[in-house]
Amino acid sequence: MKARLPKGMGGGPQNMQGMIRQAQKMQEDMAALQEELDAREYTVSAGGGVVSVTINGKREIRSIDIQPEIVDPDDIETLSDILVAAVNEAIKKVDATNSEEMGKITGAMNIPGMPGMF
Repeated sequence: MKARLPKGMGGGPQNMQGMIRQAQKMQEDMAALQEELDAREYTVSAGGGVVSVTINGKREIRSIDIQPEIVDPDDIETLSDILVAAVNEAIKKVDATNSEEMGKITGAMNIPGMPGMF
């Protein structure tokens, strides 16, 4: 007994060419999206808004804004902790946005060589 595959499934050169074209389009879409994501900027606050970090999609810190009231020469540790929290939150925001946006293109496929994307 021969199994019947749904239309569009199975071998054949036309089907293979279609899959290749589809993969190439997905790759082009992903490259264009990555370029757009790299150019985006995000601003994240920490410590109740006393520290703000602006980061781009390439995870490069563009600026850090520190409100004067948090600057205490006798308590540098608190300022350091707030800076670390702000930078880490900014990186998480970039990663989450990149993953979500790429997932829209890939349908959450697991693509080898694309770590951290999904």
